[in-house]
Amino acid sequence: MSEPRGTFSNRLGFIAAAAGSAIGLGNIWKFPYEVGENGGAAFLVIYLLFAFLICMPIMVGEISMGRNTRSNPYGAFKKLGNKNWAIVGFSGVLIGVFILSFYNVVAGWAFGYFLQISFGDLLQQSDYSAYFSNYVANVGDNLIFSLAFMILTALIVIAGVKKGIERWTKILMPLLIALIVGLIIYGITLPNASQGLEFYLVPDFSKVTANTYYMALSQAFFSLSLGMGAIITYGSYISKNDNIITSAALVTTADALIAFMAGLMIFPLVFFQGIEPAEGPGLVFVSLPAIFEAMGPTLGPVIGGSFFLLLCFAALTSTVSLLEVPTAFLTDETSWSRKKSVIGLAAVIFVLGLPSMLGQGAVSWLTEFVSYGGETHSFMGVVIDVFSDVGLPLGGFLISIFVAYKWKVQRAADEIEKGNQKFRGSLSEKFFNIVISYVSPVVVGLMVIVIFLNKFVGLDLLGGL
Repeated sequence: MSEPRGTFSNRLGFIAAAAGSAIGLGNIWKFPYEVGENGGAAFLVIYLLFAFLICMPIMVGEISMGRNTRSNPYGAFKKLGNKNWAIVGFSGVLIGVFILSFYNVVAGWAFGYFLQISFGDLLQQSDYSAYFSNYVANVGDNLIFSLAFMILTALIVIAGVKKGIERWTKILMPLLIALIVGLIIYGITLPNASQGLEFYLVPDFSKVTANTYYMALSQAFFSLSLGMGAIITYGSYISKNDNIITSAALVTTADALIAFMAGLMIFPLVFFQGIEPAEGPGLVFVSLPAIFEAMGPTLGPVIGGSFFLLLCFAALTSTVSLLEVPTAFLTDETSWSRKKSVIGLAAVIFVLGLPSMLGQGAVSWLTEFVSYGGETHSFMGVVIDVFSDVGLPLGGFLISIFVAYKWKVQRAADEIEKGNQKFRGSLSEKFFNIVISYVSPVVVGLMVIVIFLNKFVGLDLLGGL
């Protein structure tokens, strides 16, 4: 017989945990380099529109499904739909597993950089690009740091919903925000910071391309943890008295705010050093260490170490939620205990992450794993393309179709109303019904097709729009 399901102690616990799930490397590492590559402030505006107008209603749908069924994604689709729809829930679980497999590797990089900046010689390099390439190809260090991160994640998840996930996110989230605010205050006092702020805050829509739109949508799904069942799982732990609309709005706002603050933190530093903002994924690991070195032998390690410690905190709140999704699946659907489920899953996911780790230069065939869309991709690149950039929006599309046309918006509204007596007949209900029934299926569905064709076929349906 399976263990009793955990619950959050109150709505604040859910908001902290769900926001912690949303706020991670996607905000601190991925969001700034996406902004830098895709039009600066214009990308920020489009991202925010997608987050609030498209993604938040899908989040409401996910929370409602979880709370109504008190189940994991697989169980929620099965109870509200049928065995065929349960496949969608199971695919969400698999998406979370594969995302965690590479996410944990990047988290290990961040932890290693924290140690090397704070206590090592990282800030004494002549070529940070070469250092990063050599560092990620160093299997020994990455193996240790990624394993340590996975063990820490597992220990928190084993402790359960209240004592593990809720307790630690309530501790880590304020620390995360405090570190970001401190680095923002420092950054805006530097020379040329105003140029960074202008790039980030003053939109130039002439820089917008088709890539801007679909990367903004993918980023919104990635950073909000939508489309893979994490929010369904967390929704299954909340009280029937909680206001789902308010909770979703607060989580979306917190995620968008942290992403916005991450840009405020990074771009003044980038322009202070005179670095090109379109550096891509290396913006954090290659460009910023040069900035920290310029701060001097005393201040550099302190500021740089604080930044990568911040990345570790951000990563941990997300790895916890990513591991909780398959854990909930096993504890709900089998007789496995939480401890046995977590240990088994953590081991499997760590092993699944090894090809992503080895494909950074250590093993040539994993580094140049496959070619498609006119480019050669590493194993990690394939995992990101398939499970993150395409899988998450596809999951969001299927969830909106399911809520609108299988479960029905009226039943979803019944669930939402339990914690919000004024929902029926309100503007919120009308907005939710329209977006989940028409806007999300059309917009997200089309963008999934565009993303797939662009990434895997090399065909840009939107041209230069």
